Amino acid sequence: MKAEIAIIGGTGIYDTEIISNNQTVDLETPYGKTSDSLTVGEFNGKKIVFLPRHGKKHSVPPHKINFRANIWALKEIGVKRIIAPCAVGSLRENMEPGHIAIPDQFIDRTKDRESTFYDKGTVAHISTADPFCPELRDLAISAGKKLDYGIHEKATQVCIEGPRFSTRAESNMFRNWGADTINMTLFPECVLARESQICYVAIATITDYDNLGGTAVSHHEVLKTLEKNVEKTSSIIQNIIPQINDDRDCLCANALDGAI
Repeated sequence: MKAEIAIIGGTGIYDTEIISNNQTVDLETPYGKTSDSLTVGEFNGKKIVFLPRHGKKHSVPPHKINFRANIWALKEIGVKRIIAPCAVGSLRENMEPGHIAIPDQFIDRTKDRESTFYDKGTVAHISTADPFCPELRDLAISAGKKLDYGIHEKATQVCIEGPRFSTRAESNMFRNWGADTINMTLFPECVLARESQICYVAIATITDYDNLGGTAVSHHEVLKTLEKNVEKTSSIIQNIIPQINDDRDCLCANALDGAI
């Protein structure tokens, strides 16, 4: 069973109705179990695999996600491109709940995550100067504009350990650092994809203001906003997939050249 395009579903996206001819696949990995079974099928004539990042019942908290197993499994079945929806908080007043951001940079503030495949025997120093696939980013931005969504073409996204939300002091610090959005799952997912020479784009649904205006973040608020906007994410994905070419002209495919 092979697939070249993966969708990693985030909070609020635990399955996908766009895939037809579904088959469930469970893969053993050198890093343990994936977050859940993989669903392999088709959309618009392309082989697609779906993996819920937190499990289908949202049973895996962000700091316990087995990112290495997830990415290894996707690589094993032939994935070359990953579309990764996620929920994020906003650190900027102009980036409103309900808007979509397409991150171009990240800041890692996690503490205890396995973040490389190259920690035994072989050492790899990949470049993450531009950590997201430019081709997929362009497709996502174009789709958002075409659908007339509130789309932010660039965002520096800070990834925290979780599962707690930030203190006001932390939110202010991240804002002063130049971060625009915040979540708990971007890292090391995007870096492991780069090590695997897989193209990766994050589609970030802004669900709340992260301690802006004196209002504290709540999980209820996050889910409420996601429910209202999940169709936006789905529509962007459905617009991206038909435009993906078989050939890749980006640097993602050769990320290990000169790194080992």
